[in-house]
Amino acid sequence: MGRSKRAARWLLPGLVVKRWMLTSGLGLLIAILGLIIWADFRPIYWAVETLFWLLGAITTFFPKVITGPFVFLVGIGLLIFGQNRSFESISQAVAPEKDTVLVDALIAKSKLNRGPNIVAIGGGTGLSSLLKGLKRYSSRITAIVTVADDGGSSGILRRELGVQPPGDIRNCLAALSREEPLLTRLFQYRFSSGNGLEGHSFGNLFLSALTAITGNLETAITASSRVLAVQGQVVPATNIDVRLWAELEDGKRIYGESAIGKSPNPIVRIGCIPEKPPALPSAIDAIHNAELILLGPGSLYTSLLPNLLVPEIAEAIQRSKAPKLYICNLMTQPGETDGLDVSGHIRAIEAQLASLGITKRIFNAILAQKDLDESPLLDYYRYMGADPVKCDKKNLLSQGYKVFQASLQGDKQTTTLRHDPRSLAISVMRFYKKYKRNNSN
Repeated sequence: MGRSKRAARWLLPGLVVKRWMLTSGLGLLIAILGLIIWADFRPIYWAVETLFWLLGAITTFFPKVITGPFVFLVGIGLLIFGQNRSFESISQAVAPEKDTVLVDALIAKSKLNRGPNIVAIGGGTGLSSLLKGLKRYSSRITAIVTVADDGGSSGILRRELGVQPPGDIRNCLAALSREEPLLTRLFQYRFSSGNGLEGHSFGNLFLSALTAITGNLETAITASSRVLAVQGQVVPATNIDVRLWAELEDGKRIYGESAIGKSPNPIVRIGCIPEKPPALPSAIDAIHNAELILLGPGSLYTSLLPNLLVPEIAEAIQRSKAPKLYICNLMTQPGETDGLDVSGHIRAIEAQLASLGITKRIFNAILAQKDLDESPLLDYYRYMGADPVKCDKKNLLSQGYKVFQASLQGDKQTTTLRHDPRSLAISVMRFYKKYKRNNSN
């Protein structure tokens, strides 16, 4: 029964297999016709006569109503058996160590290819969590990633090798990888000892080496994507080496992404050196072709807004007719977003866009966390200086925003309060389906 069901699944639409099987069958018939013409019909005529004589002899002993269906079923059975064994052989040759049946893999791939064209903008762990969930629904995903990181392994490589920081890009590549878990773990492996190696991840060193070899980060990402069998593409927001600065409420300026994340006073606005860095054409093309644009989740001033410091990206988002959804963080970040609620995050985004001359609202829809239940874990976060990002839904609705709330942290007990990739992706896809349904009427 298992083999029969598996064979029947080859008849499902969208696998792009049946059309080529029919093409092959048509080609065989045409080839036979060519042989008939070439042989001047005689040998073929004798073979056909012999076949008809044999069929006549058989039907002398057995009625046609029995012989016909029997021969037909034998032929169909041989066809299905042969095709099934052929595809199993192909599957073993393509992926001998994987348990996935070829037809199941083709069905899954067909479903993903029909998924929406999604652009996700951000950086840090928030963006990689989102991508892990979204790759279950679409293979047409573009992650536009900030390259302003100057801390940790990325900061060291940036200063010593003069390359753009690879950390956030590495996380996104790993999140979108379809390759064996061992290879992904290797890419994410961080050395815990070794003179000069301690603290560096293998993926950061790999990307930095490829950047030096190929001459630019974009080509290095493309090569890494092939190695990891990435589902979609990862694009840096700019190919220019940028340095962030932030202006604080007391008028002081601090420089560098790592310093901004530990700001002693509330942040008023941010900028970068050099100003107005150019965007990569692939990032602009992705936004132009997008069917859904997402901003967040992630650190507001160090992961999200740096992407909007690239004017071409902000302008491309404004021009796009696709639905645009801002995904807010679960918790505030000490030194960066202390005391900010969802409205405060939105005001910061709009102020950043206004500094570029974009006064029209871009993100009209907001996805936020439902009120979190009291727990020891929440108490611990409060002790560390982080609070839940409160969502004043009525106030936001009165301003014309569409507000969606869900349990984005998931149902499982965890040691951190972070977005759960599956729960987050489900909520995003519900928003997209609701948008399509409302706009198709």
